[in-house]
Amino acid sequence: MKISKIPNEFQEALPILRKIEQAGFEAYFVGGSVRDTLLGRPIHDVDIATSAYPSEVKSLFRRTVDTGIEHGTVMILDHGTGYEVTTFRTESGYQDYRRPDHVKFVRSLKEDLKRRDFTINALAMSENGQITDLFGGLADMAAHVIKAVGDPNERFNEDALRMMRAVRFASQLDFKIEANTLAGISRHSQLLEKIAVERIHAEFVKMMMGKDAKRGLDLTLITNLYRHMPGFASKKAQLQAIATTGFSVQNEVQVWALLAFYFNDHSEQIKRFLKAWKSANQVIEDVILTTELLFKMTADDVSNWDLYRAGQRNVQNAVTILNAGGTTSFSDYLNDYDQLPITNKKQLQITGGELIKAGILSPSPLLGQTLNYLEKAVVQAEVTNEKQALIAAVSHFVNGDD
Repeated sequence: MKISKIPNEFQEALPILRKIEQAGFEAYFVGGSVRDTLLGRPIHDVDIATSAYPSEVKSLFRRTVDTGIEHGTVMILDHGTGYEVTTFRTESGYQDYRRPDHVKFVRSLKEDLKRRDFTINALAMSENGQITDLFGGLADMAAHVIKAVGDPNERFNEDALRMMRAVRFASQLDFKIEANTLAGISRHSQLLEKIAVERIHAEFVKMMMGKDAKRGLDLTLITNLYRHMPGFASKKAQLQAIATTGFSVQNEVQVWALLAFYFNDHSEQIKRFLKAWKSANQVIEDVILTTELLFKMTADDVSNWDLYRAGQRNVQNAVTILNAGGTTSFSDYLNDYDQLPITNKKQLQITGGELIKAGILSPSPLLGQTLNYLEKAVVQAEVTNEKQALIAAVSHFVNGDD
């Protein structure tokens, strides 16, 4: 097979490919960028594989960085954009189920491609668009099948994260997993515990945001992968319930808030759960706010203050989750948010400095308490956001009338 029109992302990298070839070595575009080109998907990182050894690659270019020199990877910076060039290699001995104990550089493209995870990723493209397919990747792509290169048991023992990648690709590409490959995942699912949580986290979030996320989640259940993810072992029924809803999530916060909602988790439980997943603090905060709002929305018990506390992005998160899960629309809450008197404290028409200057209050804890009172009273439409009305409300609050 030959691609007649090579995308610009590859065109820009052609000078590197050609320079390597002019020195007498082989060089190809490989991996996900080739797969995504054939599938008509956006191209991300363009990777190059070559028969040139790292020292030989470095001798050809002026500006290089040893980004993974022990595995044969050198980044070329000569043309502005950095391109990773990796020497053909074989690997052996995977004591940690992730990284090879031994890497041997080779001159053979076939030897390099046969160590890759799935046939749809074991494709190489030459500078003229000719596709090298030694393991049936094109046929599997046409059949919408994810299949391990060679023996799936070996592939998953080499890098256990490949099991998560399989279900992620099934979700993102709307592909099925070939029977032997699926059986291999089920057989070795416990090896997922050998993998750093951060790596599982990245694959799981992408899977949940995929085109057919239901399939991805179903596959984690069928293969028992879920049992080896933080906080999931006792949640099979809840995960199955999510899989039946036809859910659709668009960002990481929505992924975790959907889960927390079905798990019936509240702030402290959510915090512990997401700390186990090594989530960022801002993500944890947003998930808590979104989940609290989900409970309020489904109970039809949402106040202006609830919307205000959540903030626009988390109101949108909650609406997106609920709109995807049923026939009732929750979009009116977005309009309600837009109608709030203020959406942040800085919009109050009086400041602490002005209250001090006017002699109404002095610097003290009471000043902070008063401003908090005004903020909530304005949001709840109990006090209008006008200076005189705010000053009157301060007097009532300070004198204990309110």
